[in-house]
Amino acid sequence: MQFLDFEKPLEDLYNQLEKIKALGEKNNVDMTASVRELEQSLEKTREHIYTNLTPWQRVQLSRHPERPYTNFYISRICDKFTELFGDRNVKDDKAIVGGFAEIDGQPVMIMGQQKGTNTKMRQLRNFGMANPEGYRKALRLMKLAEKFNRPIITLIDTPGAFPGLEAEERGQGEAIARNLFEMVGLKVPVICIVIGEGASGGALGIGIGDRVVMLENTWYTVISPENCSTILWRSWDYKVQAAEQLRLTSKDMSGFGLIDDVLPEPLGGAHARPEEMAATVKSYILKTIAELKKINAEKRIEQRIDKFSKMGFYED
Repeated sequence: MQFLDFEKPLEDLYNQLEKIKALGEKNNVDMTASVRELEQSLEKTREHIYTNLTPWQRVQLSRHPERPYTNFYISRICDKFTELFGDRNVKDDKAIVGGFAEIDGQPVMIMGQQKGTNTKMRQLRNFGMANPEGYRKALRLMKLAEKFNRPIITLIDTPGAFPGLEAEERGQGEAIARNLFEMVGLKVPVICIVIGEGASGGALGIGIGDRVVMLENTWYTVISPENCSTILWRSWDYKVQAAEQLRLTSKDMSGFGLIDDVLPEPLGGAHARPEEMAATVKSYILKTIAELKKINAEKRIEQRIDKFSKMGFYED
């Protein structure tokens, strides 16, 4: 079990709990009362910490190494999944996975960024940072879903689109812009869910939908707190202040009207009870697909355009 810096009180209690359990087993002593007392303290401390999270702490939670990624949700949500590969132009981008699936008998196309669960896989997945061919693969799958009249589910979790020179040479900006343009006019229901990090155009490239929602401890903004700090203060040392000023949390995004809903996470974050989190996501997907299928395709497109056209506000 891994603990973040602000979870130090939890780590101390957890270590005490493990020592008492081990001591009881070693000496064959009944430590039930002490264990129960520590477990109660653990729950109270967890509740206190997680009901008072700062924006930066939520950013940290969104990056927790044990947090469930796209492949986890696909394996828990979908009864059947057939992964599809390649953009039919350059190569297959491992940072984005996607394919046909069924959720309780409902055929869908599901896709999302995948970061990788260990060092080797993170390198293979490029830490969830897609190249242009990743966004072109995503668009190919969306068009395929439209052809077969399957709702589209996108799971967003990326620190941003890959910023390398080769990505720019192959048209990173154009690939993302093309996705924005095409997704607005898709005739099938589109549901976008931010499951971790939602940074910049990397997230937006698969983030235009009839419903855009965020998990409780995720973030969604134009730039990461670290990069924002670097631009404004020429140092990463002000990332905490940057996270506060960016107003990037799910609560902020909901208040601005930029997302449609916030899915609550289990106490301790999605990684604390991943199966429970997957069940919440699955329930939301099925409920929302049923709602969206009742709306005529042309009407859905009209509502989608209207929703994104109204985003943002200003004062003279």
